[in-house]
Amino acid sequence: MTSDAAGKRPGLSTPARVLIALLLGAAVGLLLAAFDPARATQVADAVQPIGRLWLNALQMTVVPLVAALVVVGINSAADAAASGRTARTAIVVFLVLLALSGTFAAIAAPTFLSLVPRDEALIASFRAAIQAPENLPETAGIGAWLANIIPSNAIAAAANSAMLPLVVFAMFFGFGLTRIEPERRARMLEMVRTLGDTMIVVVRWVLWAAPLGVFALVLAVCARVGIDMLSALGYYILTQCVLYISITLLLYVVAVVAAGERPARFARALLPVQAIAASTQSSLASLPVMVDSARMRLGYPLAVTSLVLPMAVSLFRIASPPQYIVVACFIAWMYGVDLTAVQLGTAVALSIVVSMGSVGLPGQVSFMTTNMPVTQSMGLPVEPLGVLLAVDTIPDVFATVANTSADVTATGIVARRSGAADASPDADPGSA
Repeated sequence: MTSDAAGKRPGLSTPARVLIALLLGAAVGLLLAAFDPARATQVADAVQPIGRLWLNALQMTVVPLVAALVVVGINSAADAAASGRTARTAIVVFLVLLALSGTFAAIAAPTFLSLVPRDEALIASFRAAIQAPENLPETAGIGAWLANIIPSNAIAAAANSAMLPLVVFAMFFGFGLTRIEPERRARMLEMVRTLGDTMIVVVRWVLWAAPLGVFALVLAVCARVGIDMLSALGYYILTQCVLYISITLLLYVVAVVAAGERPARFARALLPVQAIAASTQSSLASLPVMVDSARMRLGYPLAVTSLVLPMAVSLFRIASPPQYIVVACFIAWMYGVDLTAVQLGTAVALSIVVSMGSVGLPGQVSFMTTNMPVTQSMGLPVEPLGVLLAVDTIPDVFATVANTSADVTATGIVARRSGAADASPDADPGSA
């Protein structure tokens, strides 16, 4: 038995398989485009339906999964807030930090992308390669937009994949559940969780075929567009990474201002947390070192760290709103669309709701589920999401570092607001 176990090799993770498929698809597409453009177009036409089928399979799970995540997320937050004053303070801190990160992204992402050169011919070829619509519907006026926020028919909103009205209905439903008898509420939540868990199983099945779908999508794009496509995706990756790093750096300022921390001590305490986060790309795997740093290096009370840090891992991902907003802004940049303040404000609000309901999902599982509502609510096409999903693994390292840094920062703010500061945190971190 020992020799059998030793002889087994661990399989590649889904992100690794997707990244390999992306590289292979890009290589084949670029070689075809360089040596035989006519054959490249024929091959792109042949493989394009495969990529489209895979993208459709991902999209079919989005409506029920988003609705279930919002309902469960609202009730999880309500349960946490009901457990005491410290938990309620933590929920407020999470919401404020999410709003700040989303607002920062809504300002920074369009500004950064406006500085990037945009090739109209390249963008047109890219849209053709992924079968995205050439023209977008006209943006509704503020009056029509407000009138459509609350759906007159929730079933019709779901059938039409109208994500913003659907999320609003799910929020009403979720908050309504918190007001009924506990036994009936528990039964309904169990059914909603079962629906969500079933959709996650289906998404995992679809992601099993992700290498094939990504290979087809990227091959078709590179065969039609050529090497310039890689530069466009590079702009997207760079934008994501720059925002994640900026948010991580701004968290030090937040810790000094809102948590009363000393910059040098806080930076030293975060180093082991960030090292584990970068190597594992998992907030949950980083939880033990977060607890150790918060208790031993920063001296936060056990009553606060033992409650707030697990809550943060379960409900709070500060990098999520920036991710959703950068994705939408990149698609808008591709179409030459100038997003309005109303659209960006909607994206910030929706990203907060969606992020708190989807924290427990792995990145590859949640990408389409969480990005589609925000992208669609801004009147943008969702077809580019399949290609962007393939490269999401690269900036995810910086996103996890930002998330874990925010978890410790939020814990510090709650510790200060609760008035339960430890008297022993001044010890040198090297002595802990």
